[in-house]
Parts: sequence; structure tokens; C-alpha cells
Amino acid sequence: MKMKLSNFHTVDRWFNKIAQRPSLAVTLSVLWLMLIGWIGYGWNLGSVGLVDETEPLFAEASRQMFITGDWITPFFNGVTRFDKPALIYWCQAIAYSIMGVNEWAVRLPSAIAAIAVISLAFYTVQWHLGQQDIAEQVERPTRRYITAAIAAAVMALNPEMIVWGRTGVSDMLLTGCIASSLLCFFLGYASKEENGTKVSHSLLPNKWYLACYVLIAGAILTKGPVGIVLPGIVILAFLLYLGKLGEVLREMRPLLGLLIILALSVPWYALVIWRNGWNYINSFFGYHNLDRFTEVVNGHSAPWYFYFLVVLLGFAPYSVYLPVAFARLKFWQRSQWLVQERSLQLGLFACVWFLGVFGFFTIAVTKLPSYVLPLMPAAAILVALLWSDYFPSLSTSSSRSPQKFFWFSGWTNVFLFSALSVAILQISQLLGSDQAAPNFRQTLQNSGLIELGSSIWFLSAISVAFLLITRRWPGIIAANLLGFVAFLIVVLMPAMFLMDQERQLPLREISNVITQVKQPNEELVMVGFKKPSVVFYSHKQVNFIKLTIDAIVYIQNQTNMPVKAPGLIVLAEHKNLVKMDLPPDNYENLASKGAYQLIRISFKKMKQQKQDISLKPETQDEQLLKKSEDLSL
Repeated sequence: MKMKLSNFHTVDRWFNKIAQRPSLAVTLSVLWLMLIGWIGYGWNLGSVGLVDETEPLFAEASRQMFITGDWITPFFNGVTRFDKPALIYWCQAIAYSIMGVNEWAVRLPSAIAAIAVISLAFYTVQWHLGQQDIAEQVERPTRRYITAAIAAAVMALNPEMIVWGRTGVSDMLLTGCIASSLLCFFLGYASKEENGTKVSHSLLPNKWYLACYVLIAGAILTKGPVGIVLPGIVILAFLLYLGKLGEVLREMRPLLGLLIILALSVPWYALVIWRNGWNYINSFFGYHNLDRFTEVVNGHSAPWYFYFLVVLLGFAPYSVYLPVAFARLKFWQRSQWLVQERSLQLGLFACVWFLGVFGFFTIAVTKLPSYVLPLMPAAAILVALLWSDYFPSLSTSSSRSPQKFFWFSGWTNVFLFSALSVAILQISQLLGSDQAAPNFRQTLQNSGLIELGSSIWFLSAISVAFLLITRRWPGIIAANLLGFVAFLIVVLMPAMFLMDQERQLPLREISNVITQVKQPNEELVMVGFKKPSVVFYSHKQVNFIKLTIDAIVYIQNQTNMPVKAPGLIVLAEHKNLVKMDLPPDNYENLASKGAYQLIRISFKKMKQQKQDISLKPETQDEQLLKKSEDLSL
């Protein structure tokens, strides 16, 4: 124990020296944020192709904005796309203009949004703990900076944030705007004590409140009404709980704030409605907002406990510490929080933030894992503040003794790692079959990644168990972070490359062939499946036909119509082409990649075959059959 305290005191003195040199503290903080940001969101960001089906929809709509100059109405495949507002398309189109049309540009807005909110959370936690030190008249720079670093790392390095921070869709941009707006609100709320009466007599709210309003407008432009509803629920619930609603609203200048939000967000909505009328209103506000909240859309239903599982796995491995993080706050003891200074209420605010988002989407009927992404920053802050209690300091000479609940969470952590170690050995069965990548399970087994991943989780379980037994509390969170980073770098990233080669690379290769062989006015038909990535990579419009029987009828109808082109190109899986039973003489095989085959059907040959059939002489059996039919009449 003496050795551990001696080592900690050395670290504590080192952090004291850093705190005395602000420029060095800022430099090291930025380097830390750059490191975890690069590991989580920069490394190989654009090295994997776009993943069907959702990501290419955004990428192609943004490409259309970029090449047409129409920044009002999003289009995909020649049809308006009203699923999401324009901000994500604008960001991706701007990235195209800087980096070119590629995967990096598609995903860059999501990565930047993730890194931005992580950085703001680092600052907020560090500032909050600094204010706590001032209130307690102590100096604990080690606790302050390490806790902020943990908050940023836990926020950056969890499955839910990494998945959506590396995907070119609107979810991470929404989370970045909502989470940043809430952090700005807290900083504005807590900073009032520093500024004193200057705020109350000012015509404008403080800079943090202004930033909050701008970010809410950004959230509205990213995903619609939910961009103001979620922050509104969290802020309103927090202020009502503390009985400070009227007082804080006077500081925030809500009418001015509302004008700022409307001025930034309404013009695009007005323009898109003016151009598209009720089609946009019914599609976006009706189907994609009201209907998603009140009824099941696109089959995305789930039981009431769905988001408990999403948080458990999506925030793993740190999710096992959330119950003790909530218990630590004692948020039910309202009188305790009422007497605390504003700057010391970050834990309560993160608690209300988490529960507000969780409750809102639990009530919603349509459920998707990405919906609770905005609560992940709050979860990271809660876990980091929990760990701030277990760093010894020179003033206390020892760390806080853990509660029984903490012990339970620690051993649950060991169990979770052990379960992951066993489960990954059965990953081939858990994955199921994917028609687009029929050989992926076998390729994954042959790669040795399964055994490697199981070993990483097993070693993580042993490490946490050892640290619990030896009572080295700060090392437990470090073991969780290192285990996750090792799994991400050594197993998950190589597995993504394997999946890309099996599932998406064939479609990119087919798309390249299409750009070379497709003739003017020749139609491209995709039969039996829908892969929007072909539209993005080939830069061609695609006619999607779900059923093979419908495709056969469509081809026959096109054959009978006045010829505009010599034929059409069909992309289908091998099994669907067999079902279509096309005569081999009627089509030309253009390419075969993975599970897909690209053919060109000749209208001329199909018409010729019909003529040959009509001119074919009747056989003796056919003549006898015709006579028998005449006699029966």
C-alpha cells in the first residue's frame, strides 16, 4: 500500500507541475483527445467501402447536391429523399468539395461531430472538478485531469459511439449537436455564479447559452423536431427538479433564444416546403416523425426492455458501472442538491440527461439502437465521475473505500468479459447467414480472429479480477479501456476488412463494370435485392425490382414496347437469375463478382425468339389436340 501511495504521490506532483503551466496542460489535453479521436474515428475511416443499405443513401443524396448545386431538395436515384433534413447532406457535400467524392468525405462529418462532443465533455468535466476543488479549498489536479481524460476515453471508445461515429449517416451529427447543446447549457447555467449580476442585467444571455441555441438549431436541421424536443425535455426536467425554472429562464432569454433557433433552422424548411408542398410535410413530419413515435415503422418494433439491452451492449464494457454511478449520486435526495452550488451539479444533470433520453425513446413505438445514441455522453460522464472518487490525493492520503454495490459491479465486469470470451467463440453461429456474403463465416474462422478476440476478453477478465482482489481501483477502468482498444485494433478492424471484401467489394467491382459497359438510354435493373451502394459507385440510376416474377413481366413488357435501347442491364444474385429462367441466347454475361451476376438482355434476340416460336410448325400431337378441342365445341 505504501508503494502504491508513493507512486501516486509522484504522479500527483507531476500533475501539479503541469497545472502550474497552463500551456503545457492544454497541449497534453489536446494530444490525448487527438489520440483517442484517431483510434476511435480517424484510423481507417475511409478504408472500408460504404455499407448497404442506409449509408449509401446519404452519400448519394449528398453527391447529387454537390453536382447539381440544388442545396434545397435532397434526391436519391432520381427521386426526392425526405427522410432527413439538409444539414448532414450539406456537411457531406462540403467534404466532397474538399476531399473529393469518397468514403472519407462521407464519414468525416460524423467523425468530427463525435470528436467535438468528446472534447467539449473533457473541458466540462475538468472545469466542474476544478470548481469543486475551489469550493472545498483543495488542489487536486491529478484527479481533475485523469477524470476528464477517462470521461473522454469512455465516451470515445464504446461500441455505440464508434459504430455511428464511423458511419456516414445523420445519427452522430444529431448526437453531436444535442449533447454539445446540453453541455453548453450546463456551462452557461453553472457559469452564472462566476459572472454574478452582469448576466442578469445584460440584454443577451451568456456565450454558453447562445452556443446552446445555435446547436439546437443544428440538431433541428439534422433530424427535425427531436432536435429541440430532447434538449427541451432534459433542461426542463433538470430545472423543475431544482425549482429554478423561472430564475434560469430569465437568464437564458428564451424569447431571444427561440428567435435564434428559428432564424437558423426555419429558412431551409420554408424553402423545401415551398418547393415540394404537402409531399414533404406528409413524408417528413408525418411519416418520419409522428408515425415513428406513435406506431411501428418499417418493422422496427421491440419490447419495452429493448434499450436496457442496447445500453448494456452498446456502452459495454463500462455499462456494468452505471447502476453504482446512479446510486453514488443519491439523486432522490432532493434537499442535498438544492443547497449545492450550480457548478457542482454536473452529476445530477448527466443523470437527468440519461433518464430523459432513455425514457423518451422507450415510450416511442418505433425502436432502433441508434435512437439512444444521444445518452452515451451522459453515461460516460456518470462513469467518469464515479471513478473520480477512487483516486487518492495528497490531502486524503488514500482513496475512498468502495461501496458493496461497486464490488458487485466489478465482479459483474469480470463476468461480462468472461461471457464475451465464450460468446465470441460461437460468433459463427450467432451471426447467422448473409446471402450477400455467403463465405464470410468460414473466412472469419480461418482468419484466427475469433480465438484472438476470445483471448483478449479472457485476459481482460483476469486483469479486472486481479485488480479487484488487490484493491487497485483506478486500474480497473484502465483495464476496461485497454481491453476494448486491443479488441478494436487487433480483432474488430481486421474483421471489418474481411466483411468488406466479402460483402461490399463485389458490388463496387460490379459498379465499376457498369460505368464502363452501360450504353446511353440503357436501363439498369436490380432484381431481388436493394443495394443503394451501386447507385453511388456507378453514378447511375437503378430500377429496383424486388420479386423475380415481377422482373420477368417487366422485361417482357419492355421487349414489346418501341425500342429505345438495344437492351437492358440486369444485376441479380446467381440464384435469382436461375429462377428467372432466361434463355442463354437472350443475354450476355458482363461480370460475375461474389454472389452477384451482371448481364445484358438483348431485346432484339427476345423478339426474334418470339417470332421463331410463332412460326414453328405444329407437331402431330398439337394438331390432334386442336381437333379434339374443336369436336368438344
